[in-house]
Amino acid sequence: MLDLIRQPAAQPVRRLSCDLARTHTEMEEAQRIRYRVFGEEMGAKLPSAATGLDIDRFDMFCDHLLVRDQSENKVVGTYRILPPEQARMAGGYYSETEFDMSSLAHLRESMAEVGRSCVDANYRDGATITQLWSGLADYIMKNGHEYLIGCASMSMTDGGHYAASVFNKVYKLHAAPDEFRVIPHNRLPLESLNQELEVIIPPLIKGYLRMGAYIAGEPAWDPEFNCADLFILLPVSRINARFAKHFMRQAS
Repeated sequence: MLDLIRQPAAQPVRRLSCDLARTHTEMEEAQRIRYRVFGEEMGAKLPSAATGLDIDRFDMFCDHLLVRDQSENKVVGTYRILPPEQARMAGGYYSETEFDMSSLAHLRESMAEVGRSCVDANYRDGATITQLWSGLADYIMKNGHEYLIGCASMSMTDGGHYAASVFNKVYKLHAAPDEFRVIPHNRLPLESLNQELEVIIPPLIKGYLRMGAYIAGEPAWDPEFNCADLFILLPVSRINARFAKHFMRQAS
């Protein structure tokens, strides 16, 4: 799950809306933009590349948020959400492919997983991000989930030094309590990397932390996407008032 939400120069106002995919065709729109961003732009090794879609076995169990530019009727951003009842049917959460989550077993019935967030290169601005966050806030409110979990990604294009330095910077202030720690299956070898670079925190990770999220352990290395993933744990009760006022009021 790569972090492809970035802040470019100001963009013109567009007619954006956010809703859940209702049909298989709409789900394919989410998979198509994911392929363009992850496969074509970032060079991820996607097993479904021949289809022009980013498809995995979890998609059919997830709800897919779509940000659409109504003026051009095209999907320009997406987020997928796996609620606990659907995770049971899927045989687990996507995050479990990267982390041992046994420490969170007692939370499973109240955890929703978020991931596969991406935005079209021409729409990486505040307006699109606001639509995604507001859509997520609306989903949380309607479904009553108590925890959000997910993998937040960091680039490995420099061999992992950037990812190690981001982790070192954020973990000091946002480490989860010991009882919530998870263990990566394929650990990023932090001890062999430079953890002292001056780095800018990826906007998606920064957004989670501003909401009140924890970093629940060391990062995993995902070779298919050539990224390092942090496990994010956000108790909904910790969502700070500033975020709630800005996004949840819009979503209500």
